[in-house]
Amino acid sequence: MTVTATSVDEPEQLEPQTRPVPRVVGLARRLLPAAAAALSGVLLYVSFPPRTLWWLALPAFAVLGWCLRGRTWKAALGLGYLFGLGFLLPLLVWTGVEVGPGPWLALVIIEAVYVALVGAGIAAVSKLPGRPLWAAALWTAGEAARARVPFGGFPWGKIAFGQADGVFLPLAAVGGTPVLGFAVVLCGFGLYETVRQVVEARRTSAVRRGAAAVALLSLVLPVAGAFAARLLVSDRAEDGTATVAVIQGNVPRAGLDFNSQRRAVLDHHARETERLAARVEAGKAARPDFVLWPENSSDIDPFRNSDAYAVIDKAAKAIGAPVSVGAVVQRDGKLYNEQILWDPVKGPGATYDKRQVQPFGEYLPMRSLIGAVNGNWTSMVSQDFSRGDKPGVFTMAGTEVGLATCYEAAFDWAVRDTVTNGAQIISVPSNNATFDRSEMTYQQLAMSRVRAVEHSRTVTVPVTSGVSAVIMPDGRITQRTGMFVADSLVQKVPLRSSETPATRLGIAPEMLLVLVAAGGLAWAVSSGVRRTR
Repeated sequence: MTVTATSVDEPEQLEPQTRPVPRVVGLARRLLPAAAAALSGVLLYVSFPPRTLWWLALPAFAVLGWCLRGRTWKAALGLGYLFGLGFLLPLLVWTGVEVGPGPWLALVIIEAVYVALVGAGIAAVSKLPGRPLWAAALWTAGEAARARVPFGGFPWGKIAFGQADGVFLPLAAVGGTPVLGFAVVLCGFGLYETVRQVVEARRTSAVRRGAAAVALLSLVLPVAGAFAARLLVSDRAEDGTATVAVIQGNVPRAGLDFNSQRRAVLDHHARETERLAARVEAGKAARPDFVLWPENSSDIDPFRNSDAYAVIDKAAKAIGAPVSVGAVVQRDGKLYNEQILWDPVKGPGATYDKRQVQPFGEYLPMRSLIGAVNGNWTSMVSQDFSRGDKPGVFTMAGTEVGLATCYEAAFDWAVRDTVTNGAQIISVPSNNATFDRSEMTYQQLAMSRVRAVEHSRTVTVPVTSGVSAVIMPDGRITQRTGMFVADSLVQKVPLRSSETPATRLGIAPEMLLVLVAAGGLAWAVSSGVRRTR
């Protein structure tokens, strides 16, 4: 019989012990992605006008890519929402300048939901090959939805509108704001993937060639495409030139109270036009072929008020050129935000009624419900503006002038169809006095610069209180006014009739990118189901 003995002196073999992670360190690790998501949203906001830091959009999306990679849909939903809040809270603060923080916060809370949903989608496709492509397409799809619902949509904050000073701007001529925004976002996610591949290669001493190539292409192709697209950008006159005058009459004071001084606003614009006429007669300014007044330059209906009619007619006769007058007009019991073509000899003629009216500003959705919650709002918007149904193109001294009134400049279709209906230049008459000296004016001015390149047209921006500007078809601002000053701009501008690919293609590039996003999301979902099985 054999007995096996175990020595009591032999030490017992123990499993290696791991040190417990301090609670503070663990909490910091959990909070880091949330903080990074919110701060990267702020970084994206800083890339927007009036700053010219357009390139900050790239690291903003690179950090967002890091935050969302491999997350569950619930975590990604929260991180995307934080990114949306970091971006939209400061970007849209101007919406509360006169009405208080309530509407501003409500708008941001709703709009950030779109970003949250996009964040969940980006996390889902982050496990797929070619993830920057799917992620950028999903962002474009989110912008497409945000530009349409609810209440006709709210496209403010499209990535394209932050790129007026950037190298990607020529891509607007290729496929409009969707293609321009897609390229910027693709480059941002490509930046993250490139950095990630480099770090992984150093850590493992191995290079995944396919993934590295996709990452590098996502970073390089948008930039290369933007430089190639510069061939589409030109300020050459195709149909001769026209001398245009932009009138900024200024308002008695900023804020909503200026509406109670409607006659003073009209007088200011008439006076500035007559002052320009005196300069023309003295040989100090070129004689304009036509004159553009801002939106709401006559809040008094000239068809119902003989005094307003006389003031406008006198100014038109003084300058001796047709004038596009922004007026509030009542017709058949309905209210319209209207542009009136005023001839110095024949008086008022053609009109354009604003088609994309602003919810909660020009009309009140769910009026009875809103009134029950906040009666002050129903008194502020006592009567809803009605919508026009035809594109605005005025023939002014032989020039076809397309009209997109203020808020309409944010909507792709509202600007494009003026060009497809023959516009040789575009005018964006606006009234920003309600928003004081906020960044809203500069954000809207950047939109007009993008539209100029998108459709290869000169864009004029007559504003009641500033900043008014003349923008060349290549996006350059050649003249601009200050804010809350009376001024006029006179310039000879090129007339163009050719159409860019963006003008011809219309909505097609955006729909294609939406389909790409849907395809990537479907692939991610089906892959997840297969893994679960």
